[in-house]
Amino acid sequence: MPVWHSRREGSFLVDPLEPASWKSRLSWVGAVPLAVLFLLSGVWKITDPQGWAARIGELHVPHPANLVLALVMGIAETVGAVWILVPRFRRWGALLIGVLLVGFVAYFAANYGTLRGADCSCFPWVKRVVGPGFFAGDAVMLLLAVVAGWWAHRPASARSAVVILATVTVFALVSFGVETQKLSGAPVPASVTVNGQPYALGHGKFFLYFFNPECSHCFDVAKHMAQLHWGDTRVIAVPVEVPQFAGQFLDETGLRAMVSTDFQKLKQECGYVAYPYGVAVENGRQKAHLSSFDAPEPDATLKRLELVY
Repeated sequence: MPVWHSRREGSFLVDPLEPASWKSRLSWVGAVPLAVLFLLSGVWKITDPQGWAARIGELHVPHPANLVLALVMGIAETVGAVWILVPRFRRWGALLIGVLLVGFVAYFAANYGTLRGADCSCFPWVKRVVGPGFFAGDAVMLLLAVVAGWWAHRPASARSAVVILATVTVFALVSFGVETQKLSGAPVPASVTVNGQPYALGHGKFFLYFFNPECSHCFDVAKHMAQLHWGDTRVIAVPVEVPQFAGQFLDETGLRAMVSTDFQKLKQECGYVAYPYGVAVENGRQKAHLSSFDAPEPDATLKRLELVY
């Protein structure tokens, strides 16, 4: 006769092969990888909302929603990761992650024609582009969410779950405030190299425009800015890549600007995230950062700071 071994869980004897046991294990198999992936992704967005706002803009999301969407997604992904890891909140976590995945798939499917091949790397160290593999990967994650939630315990302690949500939200807002405060008013380098010579930034108004001469969006932005009345504001164009084409880029767009090749010197101090990118500078201090150039930007910010008229 087969010998059955039992183990004690609380005050109950549970057969390790009984359905409740293998279902619980299967639920953990679905929950753990999703918790790791979404926690990394969520914290990444929370700690770098400006960078993620720029990335979201590249995916054709309207500008006014970019920053808010980056913060909301970061909070939702982080909360979903924590909930799915805790057995009493697992169904809620699986549901939240499932809704996020369905939303991602629906958006990229609806815009597949324009976004095919675009970078959609939401998870650190995981390179993904929009294509068949992207949808297959999200389908696998959605299946894991179903597995994690299907055999999870009934949700309990809604109050504790709300506390987790509130804690993550406060962390996100504080992180955003600290990052914004750190850049606002921060100094820029005393000078940059223009035409092989040091050019001082300590006095007057400047607009630093980070761009790629081979980027069509950068080209359109530059053409638009060429129509603005800059007054005594000096524009300094900073090529991120292929600087040898910067002069031709300015000629073709009509943007009157000086070219500085000090990208490596400027990028960290100016909070650079992705091109096109702009920094308003007055008397050596950073006043504003532009990571999206969809209307009404950059005009609204530049006029508010009196850099253009």
